[in-house]
Amino acid sequence: MSLRVAVQMDPIETINIAGDSSFALMLSAQERGHEVWHYDVQSLGYETGEGVGAKMTCHAAPLRVQRVEGDHFQWKGECRRIDLAQDIDVVLMRQDPPFHLGYISSALLLDRLKGQTLVINDPREVVNAPEKMFVLDYARFMPPTLVTRKLSDVREFMERHGACVVKPLHGNGGKAIFKIDAEGTNLSALFEVFNQTWPEPHMVQPFLPEVSQGDKRIVLIDGEFAGAINRKPGEGEFRSNLAQGGYAEATGLTEREEEICAAMGPELKKRGLVFVGIDVIGGKWLTEINVTSPTGIVAIDKFNGTDTPGRIWDAIEARL
Repeated sequence: MSLRVAVQMDPIETINIAGDSSFALMLSAQERGHEVWHYDVQSLGYETGEGVGAKMTCHAAPLRVQRVEGDHFQWKGECRRIDLAQDIDVVLMRQDPPFHLGYISSALLLDRLKGQTLVINDPREVVNAPEKMFVLDYARFMPPTLVTRKLSDVREFMERHGACVVKPLHGNGGKAIFKIDAEGTNLSALFEVFNQTWPEPHMVQPFLPEVSQGDKRIVLIDGEFAGAINRKPGEGEFRSNLAQGGYAEATGLTEREEEICAAMGPELKKRGLVFVGIDVIGGKWLTEINVTSPTGIVAIDKFNGTDTPGRIWDAIEARL
């Protein structure tokens, strides 16, 4: 079947096609004969009127993509206002976090398409499953974790666990993650900055030396394991995110990681979270469940010779 696909994402001019998962999904859709449209979340709108049904609209343009650096897309038509219920079959919600009120508002608007246009991942469940909070449902697989704004709570936590890592509760891409030594050097200053910058609490966990072995990104499609890469920190870094200078290597799953995937798979499928990336440190410590705009599929396919975007489209088409 040929589908009309609208991709809600960041400006396509700015993406790195060598590793961008949204671009890989667009290429795969195009190869299947689907019509691909691009729009910025800031153009999303909702309109009601007396005697007229409500409309969910955006300003979008059709395009063709190709894996050519510096010439990776061509517009096939003018940008115009379209009705996402009438003109589109599938919306991919792929704009990058941070997960803030703008992100939440757009997800709640897209949720109004339910029963008309399929949105992947399910926008209501994206709201219900922030990366560092949904993971708390699987605390048995996590390192000891504290969520707080109180400096005194952190000091007490560190007395038990030693050196720790502090990160924003709704951060992304490894940004603003700090390691604090066991003596708590600069902890009070750091918490002043965190509390002034973010209104929500912050996440604190023991520093895991196992991070030197890698921070594994595991992709699940409709709750089933699809592939993984092991990300290792670059020179002079403890963060292994590829966006922070980490590098990737081929990997499989440990027995513990298989247990983690089996435990959460059915719940992900039930929630309509089709494309999910989980992060596991040292083969055993679950740290995040990424549902907003997961990445990593290009590197996974490079190492494994697989077609992860194709598997994602198989799952999407099955839901239609």
